[in-house]
Amino acid sequence: MNMRKIRSADTKPELILRKLLWNNGYRYRKNWKELPGKPDIVLTKYRICIFVDSEYFHGKDWEMGKKQKVEEGNDPDYWVPKIEKNIERDKAVDAELHGLGWKVLRFWSREIIKDPESCLSVVKETIFEADVSN
Repeated sequence: MNMRKIRSADTKPELILRKLLWNNGYRYRKNWKELPGKPDIVLTKYRICIFVDSEYFHGKDWEMGKKQKVEEGNDPDYWVPKIEKNIERDKAVDAELHGLGWKVLRFWSREIIKDPESCLSVVKETIFEADVSN
């Protein structure tokens, strides 16, 4: 895998979700450095952080077979610890953001590409729940 081609911001799934949010009247900050983990999308008005995670780098289905595949693949001594560290960091960032009073949403990149409207619905439900509880 050529690491230089991996984008950390403005990925296709992020652009899809951001465009959908914008077109539905939701304004956001992107890659906001003031928050732990530098969330991909931040709806400050609703205190919602959205992360768009790559299935490979963030360990989707890690304990259900993906780890074994990576162990059998190229350079497992590098990739297994790296992905496990990413998983742990994601959990720590989520906990820190929750502690600061933020709601955290995480979407898998393919989930957004496959069904962006469903992801938008999750965001809308989270906004509605935040409004109701206030």
